[in-house]
Amino acid sequence: MSKRWVLFQSPVWRWGRWFLLGFLALRIGFWLTAFPNPDEAYYWLWGQRSSFSYYDHPPFHAWVQSIFSVFGRSALVLRLPNLISSGLLGVTFYHICRYLYGDQARDRFWLVVLLGLSSPLFFWYLGLAWHDHWLVTCAVISSFLFVRYVDEAVENSGGGGRDLYGAALFLGLAGLCKYNALFMGLGFFALLVTDKTRRQLLRDRRLYLALGLTMLVLSPILLWNIQHDFFSFRFYRDRTAGGGLSLNLLQPLVFLTLCGLILGPIQTWSIGRLVSQRGQTNLTRTSCYPTLALWVFGLSTAAFTALSTVSVALFYWNILAYPLLLPLLSDRFYRPEGSRLVRAGQLAIAQGLGLFAAAALVGYYTVIPFSTFLGAADPDGAALFGWPQIAQEITAQTQSLDDPLLLTTDYRSASALAYQLENPNVLAISGRLDQFDFWYDAAALDGRDAVLLGETWHPICPTHLAMFDRVDPPKTVEVRRFGQPLQTYQIVRGYGFRAGPEGYPLNPDYPLAFTSNGEQCE
Repeated sequence: MSKRWVLFQSPVWRWGRWFLLGFLALRIGFWLTAFPNPDEAYYWLWGQRSSFSYYDHPPFHAWVQSIFSVFGRSALVLRLPNLISSGLLGVTFYHICRYLYGDQARDRFWLVVLLGLSSPLFFWYLGLAWHDHWLVTCAVISSFLFVRYVDEAVENSGGGGRDLYGAALFLGLAGLCKYNALFMGLGFFALLVTDKTRRQLLRDRRLYLALGLTMLVLSPILLWNIQHDFFSFRFYRDRTAGGGLSLNLLQPLVFLTLCGLILGPIQTWSIGRLVSQRGQTNLTRTSCYPTLALWVFGLSTAAFTALSTVSVALFYWNILAYPLLLPLLSDRFYRPEGSRLVRAGQLAIAQGLGLFAAAALVGYYTVIPFSTFLGAADPDGAALFGWPQIAQEITAQTQSLDDPLLLTTDYRSASALAYQLENPNVLAISGRLDQFDFWYDAAALDGRDAVLLGETWHPICPTHLAMFDRVDPPKTVEVRRFGQPLQTYQIVRGYGFRAGPEGYPLNPDYPLAFTSNGEQCE
């Protein structure tokens, strides 16, 4: 039998293939049909304006979007990098399973896939064209290479150099995706310093050369911040500083509960059992892998739980806590003796819950925000629909203007409009500091006429209108879906835009800086 088909002879594949095909169909349906989430469009726009780094996040995802833009602009092209990263992640997990479990790799791999896809966290955040899918992929590759280096270097001093430098490279790439890659680096350090045998590797000069390689890969972030007064670092410092020292002891419980539910109840329960057993599973070799997986899980989860007591901590910030645990969780559902699947009922519950959540998310993005039927306002969901209609009206409003500016009141609407029009020059002017404020070229903007778009969530305020010499009465556009109203937009034509001095949006005297998010008028 051809080797390429051996993987599909696994009893785990035969048991779970219809679940897996269901997840695959939902993922492909989303990739091909869903209009970009506003943040997907935001990061796509970054790819049209390449830079060393960006205010909100590091640059890797934007660089990839820039490369893929040569294939045009479509939902398929936007999310094609997700397909590539998913393939790389799958191959890496297979090699991890083969490294840890030898001949059981085929069965263990399919369990990892089943546990991963049935987790709403991984199904969704590896499917969105955000930074997370590259973050997880690069972090898992780096961790696996680092484990191989440590395992070999402990047994054979001087061995594992290639794996070490590979781990350093991919750790740097993970850091170029999101800053929480820091927890991988902390996990590597904890792995070495907490064990006497591994501690001797701190004398390995190659370790410091590898650290230098990681810092070199990360250098574009530093270069951008040197050029822009360290705004990214200040943003994350302020975001995590909290509102003083006032403690909210209930919030950590909320954070952990959300983490557990979004990861998946069965997966969360299995992690609890694994932690209680200190990561002990039926490995076919001696490896530091379980120790590293638990360190990364513990450090990341503890840090964000602590942060939640004084500030905002979102469940998806903790996404790096879990991927390395998935191969170890396979032990709960598999017995090497006879290649038997065990606790199939629990695994089936995980698949059923995961399929339900995945179908609901795809429906939310491609059909209608379901909360609309309950009469609840859902501006995030509303932002997914109606952009061809809005773009058509915007285009009509520009016909009588000479080279007009296209402005909106929020980064989300600016990004979605830019994507729909395939025009990277759309600009957001709002009270929220974002990447658009670093693209603000006062000299090029001053005195020009403009079309300004606002909506119920981020309205056009008198302060916006005061930035023009004069304005026309607003035109209202209502977006509906299956007869249900989703969002009401206003379009205003303004004449003689007063752009102010260079760097105006970064100035404390900027007139729109009356609120951090622009969700209300002064």
